[in-house]
Amino acid sequence: MSRRSVPLSAGAGSREFREAVEQEWIPALESFRPQMLFFSAGFDAHRDDGMAFLRFADADYPWVTARMREVAAKHAGGRIVSLLEGGYNLDVLGRCVAGHLGELAA
Repeated sequence: MSRRSVPLSAGAGSREFREAVEQEWIPALESFRPQMLFFSAGFDAHRDDGMAFLRFADADYPWVTARMREVAAKHAGGRIVSLLEGGYNLDVLGRCVAGHLGELAA
């Protein structure tokens, strides 16, 4: 699998993020058929966390986690490793981590 970035412009929000996941990430993962997914779980792209200058909503995090769980179930026996790597607004971080973990545990 070739390494290819999927950049989002400053100010991009849920729509742009979800389109990138559906149009770029999922097809690339389906082609690669990973044996395990490593999830770099960063929450600084949230609209209330000014670090990344993106505008993701709380619901985007469990949504993308669910999409990655589908790929892991299909190709990796459900194996996912998730590592917390960012998020600087503690209220946002708490909510989004809870949503991510809730989806992982589903």
